[in-house]
Amino acid sequence: MSELDYGFQRVHEKCKDLIMLTGCSGGGKSTLLSELDRRGYHVFEEPGRQIVKEQDLIDGPALPWPNPEGFAELCLSRSMHNLALALKLGGQVFFDRGIVDALASFEHLGLPVPEHFSRAAERLRYCKTVFVLPPWPEIFTGDAERRHSADEAVDTYHDLVSTYERLGYELVAVPKVDAAARADFVLDHLAKESTARVGVAVQRNIDYKIPD
Repeated sequence: MSELDYGFQRVHEKCKDLIMLTGCSGGGKSTLLSELDRRGYHVFEEPGRQIVKEQDLIDGPALPWPNPEGFAELCLSRSMHNLALALKLGGQVFFDRGIVDALASFEHLGLPVPEHFSRAAERLRYCKTVFVLPPWPEIFTGDAERRHSADEAVDTYHDLVSTYERLGYELVAVPKVDAAARADFVLDHLAKESTARVGVAVQRNIDYKIPD
């Protein structure tokens, strides 16, 4: 992508195809995203895990544990970059976390939300339907990028859900089943929504009467 092509001009017309997967850390988002990738969909992996790996490699100052504000800034920037790339792709695009998740980290920590985070969440919208993966303690595991406990993950999850709802998104809980069944659930739900939108558009055309 050239510098001239980089931007967000199409975000409003394409937002219905920008599908967000969010929810509890360790709840199976990455596995679901991998299944969607295997089926040929465009996917963007979680910014936070990428940034932790990068900051670890360079002994950087923006790891989430000592510096949550700096970490959130990098997550916001990476999420905006992913969105700009997605706008150049055709069809549905799936994200593992995004702009709202970065904003929600401030609310979870009881910190004031910087105005530019709020502007980003307002101006760069995803599909109104957001798929939420709930806590699933039985599959939760820690690793180099996930250093918090399952209880901490659940606390963050509840605040995250509240933030998405406050910003006007409609949340759909993804059932606790295997990755293939979860992907089927997400895709079936999106297909039904698309059919419903077409039906509404057709009905509007039927109801429209040319003035005498």
